[in-house]
Amino acid sequence: MQLNEHDGKTLFEESGVPTPKGLLFSPDDFAEGRRLELTSRLLGIPTPWMLKIQVLSGGRGKQGGITSVNSLEDLFTDAEGLFQMTVNDRKVPLLRIEQRADIAREFYLSLTMHREWGCPVLTVGRRGGVDVEAIGAEDPNNLLIQKLNSLAGLGDHHIRTAFFHLGLDRDAAKAFWPGFQTLVRNLWNCFLRNGLLLAEINPLVLTRDNRWLALDGKVEVDDNMADQRPELRRYERDVYFSDQECRARQAGLSYHRFGGRVGLMVNGAGLAMATMDLLTFSGLDPANFLDLGGGAGQKAMDAAMAILLDDPQVEAVLINLFGGILSCEKVAAALKNALGGRPPSKPVVVRLSGHGAEAGCALLADVPGNALHVTDDLSQALAVLKTLVPSQSPIVAENGGLASGPFTTPFVGASSTPTTETLRRDQPFGLDASSQVLVQGLTGREGQRHAALMQEYGTRVVAGVTPFKGGESVLGLPVYSSVAEAVSKHQIDVSIIFVPAAVAADAILEAALAGVPWIVCITEGIPQMDMLRVLKQLDGSPSRLIGPNTPGLIVPGETKVGIMPGHIFTPGPVAVLSRSGTLTYETVHRLSAAGIGQSVCIGVGGDPYVGLGLTPCAELVVADPRTEAVLILGEIGGRAEEETAEYLRTMGWDRPILAFIAGRTAPEGKRLGHAGAILEKGGGGIQAKLDRLQAAGVILCTDLDDIARLTREALKDHL
Repeated sequence: MQLNEHDGKTLFEESGVPTPKGLLFSPDDFAEGRRLELTSRLLGIPTPWMLKIQVLSGGRGKQGGITSVNSLEDLFTDAEGLFQMTVNDRKVPLLRIEQRADIAREFYLSLTMHREWGCPVLTVGRRGGVDVEAIGAEDPNNLLIQKLNSLAGLGDHHIRTAFFHLGLDRDAAKAFWPGFQTLVRNLWNCFLRNGLLLAEINPLVLTRDNRWLALDGKVEVDDNMADQRPELRRYERDVYFSDQECRARQAGLSYHRFGGRVGLMVNGAGLAMATMDLLTFSGLDPANFLDLGGGAGQKAMDAAMAILLDDPQVEAVLINLFGGILSCEKVAAALKNALGGRPPSKPVVVRLSGHGAEAGCALLADVPGNALHVTDDLSQALAVLKTLVPSQSPIVAENGGLASGPFTTPFVGASSTPTTETLRRDQPFGLDASSQVLVQGLTGREGQRHAALMQEYGTRVVAGVTPFKGGESVLGLPVYSSVAEAVSKHQIDVSIIFVPAAVAADAILEAALAGVPWIVCITEGIPQMDMLRVLKQLDGSPSRLIGPNTPGLIVPGETKVGIMPGHIFTPGPVAVLSRSGTLTYETVHRLSAAGIGQSVCIGVGGDPYVGLGLTPCAELVVADPRTEAVLILGEIGGRAEEETAEYLRTMGWDRPILAFIAGRTAPEGKRLGHAGAILEKGGGGIQAKLDRLQAAGVILCTDLDDIARLTREALKDHL
């Protein structure tokens, strides 16, 4: 959740970070009948003033969005002009008026969560301002970056190091140190207390009367923290979002609007990204990204259908649902209710597959009119769409080797480091039919439901844990009040966690402290700082963590520890590693239908910070002698997929590696559902990821239809 400058400074002020006095105004405040009121509000802010447009994008100063004002007459004239400005196709909705600072020097200061390093980072610069990037190019030593331990936090030595980097002369340093120390300490407390991902002050200034001031502020709040602290949502202003985006947020939908003509609704971020790519490559540009989510209740369906059908640029709608744990019948019933017994106002193509698909298709059969088209095949759904919306020329991926055959030459990676280690091939995966499972959160609705489904699959669920409910029995299983108590009574090989996000991090640590070898955390919505602290405490622990925000893991035919639909999995030679649940189900369903079984399937989790990532999971699954090929179901964002492939090759894995990357057509900077799925600007984009994968001898699958065919060919060539 990104804040405008005014709201960011309000958060700073509440935490003791000094900012110029300022007020926020809308166009209505400048109406003729309210000018006296506006003038009275400004009495507490001495002239001269700075007038700043409040938008969520950068570069406003260079666009003329900041002016200096010396009088009320100039204020009204300049405000009228600034409110007419258009930034990112939107009129400026708000202005901040603040006292102009008398600046002696400008610096740079920020705290941020660094995804690649997996830690908070403190950065200071001797020079700051609108040209801080250009300054960095001409003076590489301008910025000092310090990694912070997520457990120990910000130490006085970090603040001192940052302060002395500023290059103040000795006498001035002694005078300015106390104020700087207090400001940075308060900024850190603000960062922690509010779950910030970014707190940037650029510039941080010293005034001529020797005061430190945060002259500008850029703040981003972790959405997961905002969910736990609803008062933070007061900074989420509707004026920055379209009507569709506001409706989607209120219904709990992940939604982004693009420029295409086909409205899109999918359950699960990974499958949504893959479907979006498929539309684009078929010449059917998507109008949006809309993840219906795992719940798909009536409120969400009503909002989703209204958003898509009311959008004037949408000519037809594609609803692509794979029923894993979520039943297609339930979603079809919600869709039918949303239509209210009427035909849809625009053509709607519904593809239902997996759990409950047949019943769902039957439910929709009597929807009146001929605007609703129902099928269980995605290719057929696309064919129907092409008759409804004239397709443009399909986009051909730039990477000419996307559908190439298996690698035929040894991999030599430029970034590889020589190693004397070799991969083991004689170590069966650590969980099997004899493994005993503990369910943390067994007495809750989701814990109880999925415990029953795991039992149905044949998994040996032996006990559950819910604090203060020890002595109860659920599904014939004993319930304990702590993991330690459960471990004292049973051999526990793996614990699966179904608890609210606010207590999930603690539940992970409780299981690790009790010595549980494997921990699978299904819970999503854990704040990023909480997870960093968990991972830091798990350093050196014998416990292996899968997740959070994972569908779990399964050894087909032996054990299932998670929420995966067990019926689609079959034993076989392909290890599947994924960052997405529904994309996993879609892919495995296709593999099994083609007669290709799986040795192990692990959902590593869709969050930026997870336990065992792709690389350590890959090392475990290739050690299993049943594994003859590895299939990586990846997403945009990060470098985990390519680093995993390079690692396996460096360690001597000469068998097939296949990869499918979802979200290849996503615009830069958009976070599509998963917090980890974001193409960072300037990071080389999707092509850099694909190039590294191909250089590692990975067989790249262009679309979902390619996966089973290329996997069969790779296995045939290898065996």
